[in-house]
Amino acid sequence: MIRWGLCMFAPMALCLAAFGREPIFAPTEERIIEYDSTTNLQDPVAVLQRRLESGKVHLRFDEKSGYLPSLLDALHVSHSSQVLVFSCTSSQANHTSPHSPRALYFNDLVSLGWVPNGEDVDLISIDPSVGPVFYTLTQKSAAVPRFERRNDCMRCHLVPRTLFVPGLIVRSFYTSTNGTPLATVANFVNGHNSPLVERWGGWYVTGTHPHELHLGNLFVSNSTEIDRLDRSRGANVTDLRPYFDTERYLSRDSDLISLLVLEHQVRMQNLITRANYETRYALDELATPRPPNAIGSPDWPRQRIAQAGEDLLQYMLFRDEAPLHGPIKGTSNFAREFERSGPRASGGRSLRQFDLNGRLFRYPCSYLIYSPAFDALPDPIKEFLWMRLEEILSGKDHSAAYAAFAAADRKAVFQILRETKPEFASWLKNKTAPL
Repeated sequence: MIRWGLCMFAPMALCLAAFGREPIFAPTEERIIEYDSTTNLQDPVAVLQRRLESGKVHLRFDEKSGYLPSLLDALHVSHSSQVLVFSCTSSQANHTSPHSPRALYFNDLVSLGWVPNGEDVDLISIDPSVGPVFYTLTQKSAAVPRFERRNDCMRCHLVPRTLFVPGLIVRSFYTSTNGTPLATVANFVNGHNSPLVERWGGWYVTGTHPHELHLGNLFVSNSTEIDRLDRSRGANVTDLRPYFDTERYLSRDSDLISLLVLEHQVRMQNLITRANYETRYALDELATPRPPNAIGSPDWPRQRIAQAGEDLLQYMLFRDEAPLHGPIKGTSNFAREFERSGPRASGGRSLRQFDLNGRLFRYPCSYLIYSPAFDALPDPIKEFLWMRLEEILSGKDHSAAYAAFAAADRKAVFQILRETKPEFASWLKNKTAPL
């Protein structure tokens, strides 16, 4: 179980699994979502498993890190994405401590958790249809390594913090010197919503941030110390060697910018998954004959789609982003490698370009709009999203949610999407009727 730290509508009868591969949804929801019954998953780990079994790919095993380096290469995950958590808050808690932190690696589609001497590598892999799928890979050499799918992770990854869908989590804890979490950071929100002052309790953080203090690199002996914690002791750390043996890891860093991107991505993916599920539930409801004495508005399914879409849009366009007080700098190659990926519009503009002074990105629209999970959203919510994006980015929307959306930013995002998102460009040409 990967627990990083990490709703308005819940499935009709949610059933949490306790162990292994037990169903996580009640039969009605499983019929619609097919989370467990899907046999042709297209997430990166499922695709890699098929390639391993066909002999097209082989994973190397080494005594120091097991399958980790080869696995990262096979899944196209950079070593520079490494971030380190020392709070004992995952299924690998027995091996995690401030002297042996847990390393997380990620890209847009897959995330891996590894700890020295751990028995397994944990993985979360995004399937376009059902969202995050959870796996483990045993750290034992085998001719054909096999990823085991797990549902017991849902005890932490299918909860209000994940918007009641299988999701990702980043958490922030006040943590003791042995890695025990003593208390959650009260106002911390899973995503880019929280200011730095509430982030990264229980994490190592490398990077400089001259005007704001976070909770990374800090320990408390007991809960009474929380109110008088000196945050400056963990600030602007660029070398983690005084804390633990960094030579055991693939990188010496736990890059501040990588952490910022991870936190944005976690909630964005959860909102995409929720939009997917909500639309499919609503479409099933629309297809079901409505009894004459039914309670509630007959328009509720369409309202359900619209609400999920509005929530996704506001986050995707960074309307609730906590301001940064930069300049912020990392310590690894993560920022450079991240910016090189993804499509570019005229003038070299990209949704992956960083700002790192007042906000995370130069252009306020999430790069996950290019993800397979976003592309796989059902047609009714895609139609709604394109309609609303055109209204918002063209300046027609004057609501409170977008009042602070600068005209220059709207125009730039509009131009970038029109040039780099063919489906949106096609919709603009054809302008189909709204939902």
